[in-house]
Amino acid sequence: MAFHSPTIHADLDLLRSELTGTLAISGEPGYELATPWNVAVPVRPLAVVEVHDARDVVSTVRYAARTGLRVAVGRTGHGAVPIEGDVLFVHTGRLDSCVVDPEARTARLGAGVIWQDVLDAAAPHGLAPLCGSSTAVGVVGFLTGAGIGPLVRTFGLSSDHVRAFELVTGEGDILRVTADQHAELFWGLRGGKSTLGIVTSVEIELMQLSHFYGGALYFDGSDAVAVAHAWLDLCADLPEHTSTSMALLQLPPLPQVPPPLAGRFTVAIRFASVASPADAEALLSPIRNVATPVIDAVVSLPYAAIGAVHADPTDPMPSNEFSCLTEELTHTAIDELLAVAGPGSGSPQTVVEIRLLGGALAREPLHRSAFCHRDAAFTLFTVGVPADAAVDEHARGVGQAMAPWSSGRSLPNFASSADPERIARMYDEDTAHWLSALAEEHDPAGVLRVGPVVRDVGGTSADRGVIM
Repeated sequence: MAFHSPTIHADLDLLRSELTGTLAISGEPGYELATPWNVAVPVRPLAVVEVHDARDVVSTVRYAARTGLRVAVGRTGHGAVPIEGDVLFVHTGRLDSCVVDPEARTARLGAGVIWQDVLDAAAPHGLAPLCGSSTAVGVVGFLTGAGIGPLVRTFGLSSDHVRAFELVTGEGDILRVTADQHAELFWGLRGGKSTLGIVTSVEIELMQLSHFYGGALYFDGSDAVAVAHAWLDLCADLPEHTSTSMALLQLPPLPQVPPPLAGRFTVAIRFASVASPADAEALLSPIRNVATPVIDAVVSLPYAAIGAVHADPTDPMPSNEFSCLTEELTHTAIDELLAVAGPGSGSPQTVVEIRLLGGALAREPLHRSAFCHRDAAFTLFTVGVPADAAVDEHARGVGQAMAPWSSGRSLPNFASSADPERIARMYDEDTAHWLSALAEEHDPAGVLRVGPVVRDVGGTSADRGVIM
């Protein structure tokens, strides 16, 4: 193929000479950094640039602009989309600075930091970052996608607590972006994914929180009907100090899977609360009473163990994902979900999860953002190992079964895609329009037009009102 020609390699040597970090083409050490967490996604860029600092990102972006290449960015490879051909892949793993200011209750984080790094740095000060369900996910990708954390109903979106970004635009400019500086970018970066530039560092607020009451109750699949309906009853008028989700699980018989869960159908009730243990236990007792758990792992925990709530896998694996947002669910909706994905349904999905939203998430923060789904009641998410097309077909069947309750929208960080139609589901029309306009302003040459970017997916009418 043309992009493997000696001429291109010679040109890449010019970029390599400008870098403090490293550049690798296929077959060279360092190229493997582009391999995503979801190994089913083909990521085969022209070259991988392991950047050392923001200046390396600038050099890469400007080189791409000169040579007609494009630039993608990644850290852990969660939410990866297919990449190949004329793309330089910026890997941010070396941008690993993690500085906690206990007095200001903030943290300044390089783009290579994962959430567990922040948890470990903040815990000695009794402080807590608002991470996602997996603590092995990169901080920046989670924040720019307006990720949903285990305590989202209590504190709102993690991205609502961002104070500043350092950003390299598609034109190779380094900008400090805050609510007062480049406010339009501050709006768009919190939810717009990689549309508006490459974030090299971020400053976030930390919560004063050392412990929580939470974890998961696991029930045998034979109790799925009783547990699922009791969980929906729990969700009604649940106080904001508590968040919860329900997951239908078919975990494989692997050494890292607890024996009571391995190779069988189970139902997990995930639970996280900042209420007193007594108050939290009182909320959860109806679930505990409806059936006997095969594992009861809900206890008082240090906040640094927040990853135990969802116990997401850390090792790379192939997966097929689907998600949608829903309005309020009824018991009929639960019956429909169990019929298509519950015990005896023949479901090939490894995980089918419903997370309760609302609470603090539903309120607009001090500074508005590109996240536009605050009125959603639940989010539905499926994960299956794609042994064949049946997993994807079944996921679509789950979506069809839940269509009467679905809003037709989805969250940016769930089931990432480069398909414009799927990207359009992540935003309302005005938000997509303004993200596209901002991308054209700050990346007119389309250097960053690769992956889950928002360009021309929401229409082009010029008479929409400004939403910032």
